Amino acid sequence: MAADIAAGKPQKLPLAKAINESLRKAMENDPKVLIMGEDVGKLGGVFRVTDGLQKDFGEDRVVDTPLAESGIVGTAIGLALRGYRPVVEIQFDGFVFPAYDQIVTQLAKMHARALGKVKLPVVIRIPYGGGIGAVEHHSESPEALFAHVAGLKCVSPSNSADAYWMMQQAIDSDDPVIFFEPKRRYWDKGEVDTESIPGPLHRARTVREGTDLTLVAYGPMVKVCLEAAAAAAEEGKSLEVVDLRSMSPIDFDTVQGSVERTRRLVVVHEAPVFLGTGAELAARITERCFYHLEAPVLRVGGFHAPYPPARLEEEYLPGLDRVLDAVDRALAY
Repeated sequence: MAADIAAGKPQKLPLAKAINESLRKAMENDPKVLIMGEDVGKLGGVFRVTDGLQKDFGEDRVVDTPLAESGIVGTAIGLALRGYRPVVEIQFDGFVFPAYDQIVTQLAKMHARALGKVKLPVVIRIPYGGGIGAVEHHSESPEALFAHVAGLKCVSPSNSADAYWMMQQAIDSDDPVIFFEPKRRYWDKGEVDTESIPGPLHRARTVREGTDLTLVAYGPMVKVCLEAAAAAAEEGKSLEVVDLRSMSPIDFDTVQGSVERTRRLVVVHEAPVFLGTGAELAARITERCFYHLEAPVLRVGGFHAPYPPARLEEEYLPGLDRVLDAVDRALAY
């Protein structure tokens, strides 16, 4: 498989494997690219995203670290200051908070503090979201906490092709990037063309055209929105689906262009609706498209409550029915 990828032949890969191949490509292209994290080496990561990389690149470039997220990120900052491009794995979303201080007070601020003279090319990979039946602290969606922080870029692929290319674009960035990986999509397969870049890292993409309403999502919820659009089409409703891809910066122009055509917008994400990414989208699009909108911008997401035990997560996560209910409410205006 790796030989086919290297030869530039399009392959159908699981999203996790696409990230693995992307990391491999980046490490081949630049000896300054390092991978660090808990169990990323010999084990290949708990989701096997880094499988085989330590074997091929050695323990100096794929580093199994102690269980200390603050220390991992702090070390990555030091390495970046010395000219390296570290890629840090946070094993699960809920484990990032011991490193939150390092990320928001050091990593995000250093470029501004140095008046632009210092660059921090650090990528922090965070498998996030629910849907895998995990225990507490393993299914959270903290993207809004990081998107709010100036100096950090936040992105999330929804498919294998984006996972492959966005990871390389993130590594190439001279700014720190928080790379949110939708863990319940790790095993979803999609075609990866290593010769065709999907587009700029922070540009949204229309993945299904429609005329009656725009659905905007990113990461794990893009697939749900595509399923909702297919179900709505059976009832004669035409829904456009936009994959946001980047939560900071946000490509408001692509969303605005879609809403000006469809005149309705529903934003969908796994994270709680309260103060989530959808709130910023709703406010900005209302400002930009006030005279085009025929209904208020609606949001669909998680509840403002701690993530529940695995047995209840399907009640917590926004699914097809909740998305279609919001679509019906918007179309009823």
